[in-house]
Formats: sequence, C-alpha cells, structure tokens
Amino acid sequence: MARRVITLTAKQALEQLSRPGPHPVLRGDLALVGLPGVVFTPESGLGLPAVAFGHGWMQPVRRYHGLLRHLASWGIVAAAPAVERGPLLSARVLAANLLTTLDICTGVRLGSGKISVDPAKVALAGHSMGGGAAVLAAAEAERVRAVVTLAATETRPSALDAAREVRVPGLHLAAGEDRIAPPVGHSEAIAQAWGGPVQLRLLPKASHLGFTEGRHWSELLLDGHAERGSHKLGRALATAFLLRVLTGERLYDELLDSDLKNANVVFQREALRRR
Repeated sequence: MARRVITLTAKQALEQLSRPGPHPVLRGDLALVGLPGVVFTPESGLGLPAVAFGHGWMQPVRRYHGLLRHLASWGIVAAAPAVERGPLLSARVLAANLLTTLDICTGVRLGSGKISVDPAKVALAGHSMGGGAAVLAAAEAERVRAVVTLAATETRPSALDAAREVRVPGLHLAAGEDRIAPPVGHSEAIAQAWGGPVQLRLLPKASHLGFTEGRHWSELLLDGHAERGSHKLGRALATAFLLRVLTGERLYDELLDSDLKNANVVFQREALRRR
C-alpha cells in the first residue's frame, strides 16, 4: 500500500515557513578558516544540507543575516562570503568564493564538532549580482544540487549562458518593481534558459533591494529598499524549495506548486523534485 504524503495548504506552509524554525541558531566567522564571511548553523546536526549565498552589488553581507539565520533555524547551514564588496564586483571571483564557501562547509566540522554538512546536499543562492554569480558557480560544479536567486542580474561572464549548463532545480524570484534588473532581461531570461527543472515567480510589489535588510547608503544609488513582504515570501519559498530538493521534505509541496497572491508562477519547466 502506497504511503500517503501529508502536506500543508499553501497558506499554512507560507505562514509556517515565514516564521523562524524549530532549531536554535549559532553564528560563526568564516574568516577563522581563511575566508571573510559569516556562517549560520543549527545548534547541532550531522549530515545537514547547506547553502552558500552571494550578496548583491555594493551590499554588505549583514543585509542578508536575517535570511541566513532563518534558513539555519529550519536546519540548513547557511554561509555567505564577504568578498567583492566594492563597486567593481567580479561575478567570476564571487562565484569562485561561493564554491570555496561550500568546500569549507563540507570539509570542516562546524560549531564544537556537533555540526557537519552532507556533500550531497549543497546548494547556491544569491541576490542581484550574487544571484548571477550563483548561476555561474552552479554551471561549474556538479556537486551543487539546487540554485535560488532573488532579483538576479545578468553578469560578465554571462549568467544567461551559464544557465543553459545548469541541470539541477532552480527557483528564481523576480521583483516586479525592479528598475535595476527588470525581470524580462534578467531573472526571466535566466529562467527561460535554464537547463534543468525550473520555476520563476514574480513578486509584483517587490523592488530590486526588497530582499535586503536594514538600511544602507547604496539606496541613494540603487532603486528600492528593504520590504517586509518580500522578506516573508522570499524566506518561505527559499526554505520550502531547499528542504524539498536537498532533503526530500514534502510537507510544503503546496507552497511550491501553487500560485500565491503576491508571488505568481509565471514560468515552470518540470517539477522541482529532489535530484
């Protein structure tokens, strides 16, 4: 007899996953192992999933601490290198550092030795140019199992070209009010070119900086600012996606399979199953 899979409704899953998860969270410094940056982990756990996150142009990593802490509270090790922070950000260098971050997470016992990462459960994510860098990195590394981008921008070398080489599931969240990287030439183009299962969602009220946290002087140059609604949707969808693809968790399937009021599915190819 087939086992019945229990799932929450999309609304229930959104409300649950937009709040902190059940795990106490620890914060560490990647600089202790040779790379500037930060890592958030559950208090304990062996064989955990992990994600390396790329920051946006001119954005300090602290503007993503809430997202990283949120993922850790749901059992996912989340780390972000604090590199390429000047105006001449190199997407290629950031991509390389994202892969180095994954190497650190999988190669070093974290915390007091009570935390380890399963090398078969690693993903990449990023915002803005960091999203483009995550795509570049995923195209170069077969060990990566999933990719999440938030208001991704095209890069040099081209994230659009790299997307054609990525075979793992991808979730791309596009900002409808993005005047820096309009979806049609950036997130949407990347999703359309994706080589594997992919879903593109449009957040019609989100701006380019809507996924960031707090305030920063770069808001004088860039369009948008931190937005509570973008945080809620971004955290819930990214968490559901990473748990499904990296761990096989099916409880939140309805959230990923359904249209949401402020995050409609505008493009999808294949189901976002575990790879």
